[in-house]
Amino acid sequence: MIKIIGAIFIMIATTWTGFEAARHLSERPRQLRQLKSALQSLEAEIMYGHTPLHEASRRLAAQLTKPLSWFFEAFSNKLTKAETTVKDAWDESLKEVWKLTAFKQGEIEILKQFGETLGRHDRMSQQKHIQLAITHLEREEADACDKQIKYERMVKSLGFLSGLLLVILLI
Repeated sequence: MIKIIGAIFIMIATTWTGFEAARHLSERPRQLRQLKSALQSLEAEIMYGHTPLHEASRRLAAQLTKPLSWFFEAFSNKLTKAETTVKDAWDESLKEVWKLTAFKQGEIEILKQFGETLGRHDRMSQQKHIQLAITHLEREEADACDKQIKYERMVKSLGFLSGLLLVILLI
């Protein structure tokens, strides 16, 4: 009886691990789409609304879901409450929220490079930098979608099958 209960716990744990890994694979393209949308909204706020950066970030934080809303909220707070540059506020906010996202190193590098240019140029140049970042994020999104298609089902099956293997070996 105890062996059966233990086997059930092992199967549940490994299957859950596989589904969590698959969720992480499906979360990355979704967050990239949200980030692209956020940058497009930021572009509209800068170009047409003439909104200050801290206010545009606060508005974006209200529109987005977590963890991206946390990022823009932290960025806005750092701009308003601390004597810091836009680049430093962007980098610090990125470091705080990065572990909570599904982003890989490539997306983080794109965002860091974008943060270097944020607030340093006139509106037209800023628009070009935003478009460049969006283009890079589209490439990363395509890569993330490919990985999701290739590996999502495999990771789910692998979780279940590794649990089955463990149960067979232990019994």
